[in-house]
Amino acid sequence: MTTMANDQTPPKPPRGVWITRAEPGASATAARVSALGYRPIIAPLLTFHAVEDAALDLQPGEALAFTSINGAARTAALLRARDVTVFAVGDATAEAARAAGFTHVLSAAGDVEALMALIIRHHPKAGVLHAAAVDTAGDLVGRLRAAGVAARKVAVYRTDQETVLPQAVAAALSDGALKAVLLHSPRAARAAADILAGATDVLQTVAAIGLSEACIEPLQNLGFHSLAAAVAPNEDALSRRLTETIGGGELDAARPRRLLGPLFWLALAVAFACICGGAIVAVFGPALFPPPGHAQATSPHALGKPPPHR
Repeated sequence: MTTMANDQTPPKPPRGVWITRAEPGASATAARVSALGYRPIIAPLLTFHAVEDAALDLQPGEALAFTSINGAARTAALLRARDVTVFAVGDATAEAARAAGFTHVLSAAGDVEALMALIIRHHPKAGVLHAAAVDTAGDLVGRLRAAGVAARKVAVYRTDQETVLPQAVAAALSDGALKAVLLHSPRAARAAADILAGATDVLQTVAAIGLSEACIEPLQNLGFHSLAAAVAPNEDALSRRLTETIGGGELDAARPRRLLGPLFWLALAVAFACICGGAIVAVFGPALFPPPGHAQATSPHALGKPPPHR
């Protein structure tokens, strides 16, 4: 049995969640956030631009390594070949590579550490070409070389970061509607740290949630209410961490609530059955199950009558 809460106060607006990633991924994340009952605020901190003179002179047997969806998309625009072994950092990047037509795609389903382990395990004999941004986090190529894997990097896109707090985010912070910010990359986290450095006094009610620990590390001392990382670097885990950190969204708030718990209703049903059983016994019991004393009292001998002649 359910009933709606009798609350005469005006309903609170959906809690805002700032999505900092760039398109096309931002819209996909926004759809997830909206389905959870939150209000997505799409305000990317990074913009991507193609490196026009990038040359992908892929050698025979050389594999590709992608650490971002943008790297996969830009490489697909530059490279005609599709029958190339591709090592992708995560499932989303792997799906982007497959969507671009690459036929042999392996996903590390993790971070750069997992990607490096995957490449070392397969150890492509002709080496690996890392198609990436001009500025990258970590040194995948250097670490692969140190592990004995031939590797090189070609920059296929560059990243510019926002330097001013987006207006929609500033408004949500001002009225207290912003409750979480989602970070999909360490670069975006560093951009957020730079922009929010002067707004720490309004972050006490905001949670920062990252796709990995590296995505929240730059935000350690900004005064956020809480910092949390997804247990796995994918959208499903990020969505779960969001609801675990700030609670259910507007859909949960609007969902009918149980009037009382199931144990109460079970106890009530048992009590009702006992009452009904007692009433039945009280009404029909004497007729169906007469007591022994009643049978003796109504016998001919008990009534002082002579027994019938035979």
